[in-house]
Amino acid sequence: MKRVWIIIGAILAMLLVLVVGVGAFFWYVSGQPLYEPGMVRAGDGLRAPLAPPPQNDNPDFWQVENDIALYHFTAGEGQPTLVIHGGPGRPYREPWPGLDRLTSTYTFAYYDQRGCGKSTRPIERFAASNYIENVHSLDTTLGLGAQIADIERIRQILGEERLILIGHSFGGFLASLYAAEFPEHVTALILVAPADVLVMPNDGGLFTQIEERLPEDQRAAYADWLQRYFDYGTIFTRNEAELAALNDEFATFYAAITSDAIPEGGAGGGWMTHAMYFSMGQRHDYRPALSRVTAPVLVLHGANDLQPEAASRAYAEAFPNAQFQVIADAGHFPFYTQPDAFGAEVETFLSAIDTSVRIHYANS
Repeated sequence: MKRVWIIIGAILAMLLVLVVGVGAFFWYVSGQPLYEPGMVRAGDGLRAPLAPPPQNDNPDFWQVENDIALYHFTAGEGQPTLVIHGGPGRPYREPWPGLDRLTSTYTFAYYDQRGCGKSTRPIERFAASNYIENVHSLDTTLGLGAQIADIERIRQILGEERLILIGHSFGGFLASLYAAEFPEHVTALILVAPADVLVMPNDGGLFTQIEERLPEDQRAAYADWLQRYFDYGTIFTRNEAELAALNDEFATFYAAITSDAIPEGGAGGGWMTHAMYFSMGQRHDYRPALSRVTAPVLVLHGANDLQPEAASRAYAEAFPNAQFQVIADAGHFPFYTQPDAFGAEVETFLSAIDTSVRIHYANS
């Protein structure tokens, strides 16, 4: 009998070690960034080369990998300018009204990032139970590195040596990281309410800000949503549709605390959102990487944005050649709620950039 108890004790000890090990792994994965600036340029952690494959016959899609195509549409004519949406995973269905005044000089290209909208969603569900392998696959397929690599592939598809990038919210974060990876390919950056994830952990963050402002009768539902949304212990039992629906629930809570008008968007992402969360982890500081970017940068912030002004200013302070402007009576989508003021700021900024670049496109 004593031997039986020894065996049981040994089994329990092994289970305890396993539980502690899994817990430590979850802590490590959730805390440590899988992406570091410079990885994309070096080709680390990519599932395909930076050079895009031959393009398909559908002009509405860019073929960035053999099995991944990105839906896109354009507005205007002139110098190519890439608009990078936020969310993560919230593409636009219509051109920004705030850029209408510039469409005679610039061609604004809008695209759905991989994993959302009409673009390829390469992961439906994970069949394997190996957590580490699933994290690696998710990161390399849909994470920060993959999204940044797509911007570089788009540049090559467009045949441009340099691009103007306009990034909104999480798209501003992506645009900043691309510029840090490929500073020689950036003419200028315009960051609109860039996401408060440049440094992690941050001071509260969006999820905490919403929790603090919600009416009392919605807090229990929000707490339940947060628990389901960040249940990374069971995340690989879910599928794309489930995660996309879970992401869509967030809009209800956001709308309850702000009068900010949200433009109609395309179908939200599922796996791609969590892929980028895994990529950046909970502890990083990407500010030093931005110091290598010499291109001019404009950071715009809506005076009524739920996101603190300090979060947007952090980007302006990290770039060596940046300016910061606040748009009055605007929230998180100033290009939509204050299009004239937004367009005027962008027009003033771009008109001050090297005119030889614009003259080249005007004469071509």
